[in-house]
Amino acid sequence: MNKIVGFLRLMRLANIVTAISDILAGIAISGYFLMDSIAPIPIAWLILSTIGLYGGGVVFNDVFDAELDKIERPERPIPSGLIRKQEAIFLASFLLLLGVIAAVQVTLNPSGLIAGSIVIAVLVYDKWAKHNSFFGPLMMGTCRGLNLLLGISIVPQMLYNYWFIALVPVLYIGAITMISRGEVHGGKSSTMYTAGIFYLVVMVSIIVISFIQGTILYSGLFIGLFASMVFPPLRRAIIKPEGKRIGLAVKAGVIALIAMNASWAAAFGMIYIAIAIIVLLPLSLFLSRLFAVT
Repeated sequence: MNKIVGFLRLMRLANIVTAISDILAGIAISGYFLMDSIAPIPIAWLILSTIGLYGGGVVFNDVFDAELDKIERPERPIPSGLIRKQEAIFLASFLLLLGVIAAVQVTLNPSGLIAGSIVIAVLVYDKWAKHNSFFGPLMMGTCRGLNLLLGISIVPQMLYNYWFIALVPVLYIGAITMISRGEVHGGKSSTMYTAGIFYLVVMVSIIVISFIQGTILYSGLFIGLFASMVFPPLRRAIIKPEGKRIGLAVKAGVIALIAMNASWAAAFGMIYIAIAIIVLLPLSLFLSRLFAVT
């Protein structure tokens, strides 16, 4: 039983729920739910794909950080001895392979290729980029942007129309990754201010799309919820940028991805899908009490 809990801790279940919301937002953006005949199987494959890709990515993150975690986070499953490193490598490899295979069931091109690109981006981040103050946030954001595109790929031609929307989660996750560097030893208020500016740019981007789509009345409530989730903990971290407060700001930013994705769905007129995405929020919050969100 302890082994199972250890594997679940490695996979960051609360984070995986936010990845599922990426897929649902992407599908909403694609217009798939407006088609005359909606097949649930491709949706299920893409959800399974993101579970594998995200889960495998965060497990490999702990594999590569095993030595550092012995010093900074000895309570994690690998440095604590609960999960052997070889076991974690096997789990991560299986999950990434599952993610690609599931995506290919929808289409080889583009879904399978996007999933393969996520695998590459994840491994580049986990092994090398995370240690660079610029490329770390950029690569982590790229993983999320590609995940949104994976959802949109359910209607391949829509990628040409809406590829640029993936730049928004790149910026948002880049901001979260940037401030997360202070989770252990503390950070700087200036970094938190920069993240706040990035958050505002993200929200303005959704508002602009909402005005273009004529859906601001739909998306406004979700954007407001999004803002209420990210700014208060960020403000507290700005006032006192210590590790604990920064950790709470990071946790809020990650879970608030669900509200951001609901805002995207609402911005494209998919109010029922937006509500369905928001339903994931209490699940993610519940899981966040059981498993770490980083």
